[in-house]
Amino acid sequence: EPTVRTELMEQIPPIAIFLQESRPKFPTAFFEYLMPIVVRYLTDVNNQVRKSGQEALLILLEQDLVAQSDIENKVCPILLDLSAPDSDDEYKVEAVNIICKMASMLSRTTVEHLLLPRFCELCSDGKLFQVRKICAANFGDICNAVGQEATERLLIPKFFELCSDSVWGMRKACAECFMAVSYTTSPEVRRSKLSPLFISLISDTCRWVRQAAFQSLGPFISTFANPSSAGLYIREDGTLSIRPSAQDVNSNPCQPSSSITVVSSSVTAA
Repeated sequence: EPTVRTELMEQIPPIAIFLQESRPKFPTAFFEYLMPIVVRYLTDVNNQVRKSGQEALLILLEQDLVAQSDIENKVCPILLDLSAPDSDDEYKVEAVNIICKMASMLSRTTVEHLLLPRFCELCSDGKLFQVRKICAANFGDICNAVGQEATERLLIPKFFELCSDSVWGMRKACAECFMAVSYTTSPEVRRSKLSPLFISLISDTCRWVRQAAFQSLGPFISTFANPSSAGLYIREDGTLSIRPSAQDVNSNPCQPSSSITVVSSSVTAA
């Protein structure tokens, strides 16, 4: 029964945490028994079971309970199969979503070597606009996961494609994550490539795209500032923040030292 499998998936994370805490007594139980179930349920025929499996996998990754070898040899191959060009539409959309969510939890090497080539292919998926939209909405997170070199070499050309996509929702998603993409690139790329691209979005024929671009204008401009002098930085949750200067903190001992959030750039795929 699908409801039984769904309930089982919901119990996997707490069982895995227990096994991790009791590892001397159960050294291989998680890897031998639980991990294969999670991987198998990613391809279950029932969409609710698959969703529960995906949620369980993300929790396990967040808790750092999955071995690097299992990620590379078991999880990634399944996701690559599900996101292949000839894969079922529903499976492909789910796989793209999980790949984007996983990226920030994996090592840069794993993302760049195993997942980035497929992500670049999916950005150009001509069959499903839902796939391209997920890619556009999570583009900043992928850039942050792979770093400047891979971003400028592989991702920026794909970002240009998405920014000129015929579907206005794609261009709007690009405008919303523009600051996160810009933050990952060099000053020269920001000036010579991203600035003209941003102008095209701020002049877009669709008012929703223009509105999103205008809302991202300030955050985009902030990426040109010197972080050491301006105090601007990107937090782990994707928000642009500013650190109080030492002078301000010293002049007001009661002032909290935590950062002040200026604007959020996080975008979640629908």
